[in-house]
Amino acid sequence: MSSNAMPSSSTALPRYLARPLVLLAAVLAALVASVVVAGTASAHVTVASEDATPGGYGKLVFRVPNESDTASTIGLRIQIPEEAALASLRTQPVPGWTATLTTSDLDEPLDNHGQEISSYVSVVEFRAEAGSGIAPGEFQEFALSGGPFPDAEQLSFPAVQLYSDGSEAAWIEPSVDGAEPERPAPVLDLAADPADTADGAATATPGAEEAGHAHGEAENEPAGLALFLSILALLAGLGGVVLGWRANRRTVSA
Repeated sequence: MSSNAMPSSSTALPRYLARPLVLLAAVLAALVASVVVAGTASAHVTVASEDATPGGYGKLVFRVPNESDTASTIGLRIQIPEEAALASLRTQPVPGWTATLTTSDLDEPLDNHGQEISSYVSVVEFRAEAGSGIAPGEFQEFALSGGPFPDAEQLSFPAVQLYSDGSEAAWIEPSVDGAEPERPAPVLDLAADPADTADGAATATPGAEEAGHAHGEAENEPAGLALFLSILALLAGLGGVVLGWRANRRTVSA
């Protein structure tokens, strides 16, 4: 056989392709991770209000996304701690759901316009009727109206999400040193003036599905930025592969 024969083809990648492909693999891994983060950040049960202020009355909206791929959400149990006790509390009807209120005695009575209140609504539970519920990939909003709200900047409302397969998701963990736990309790931010919550007004209105929740938007901003940067890096990596391929073709042609 002649020593000038062309070498047989090899399965090894050319050097001009190997490095860009390694870069692309890393970018794709980051892209997948950012998508997962974005998905989990929006799965929390959250609460917001456009008009609740310390000492005033307002409407609370609990947004409940279904995080299960196979089971429907059929119940939501909201706990109202004594430090968040309201003298008056009402539920907004939700088609296909029933609401049950549980009252508890107060250690220290509330003064409501000169009237002493010794008990308050401590648990609100929404239950789906037969054939109803929050299916996978959907969400629902549940609204409460009441007051007066305590003189505080934030109020926590631990909640338990019930599923049709018998499982539960307990959103009851408090944040520690600003770090969000795996199952954070819904936290309501109270503004001193209703104008302070104007940015979150549209997102807290039931039916504004496309607007997004005020808390959900804050949680999703870092994930959205990571996703955007990952896409840019992916495009840059693809550009490197194309440039390397063209350079190799010019070398072979020469």
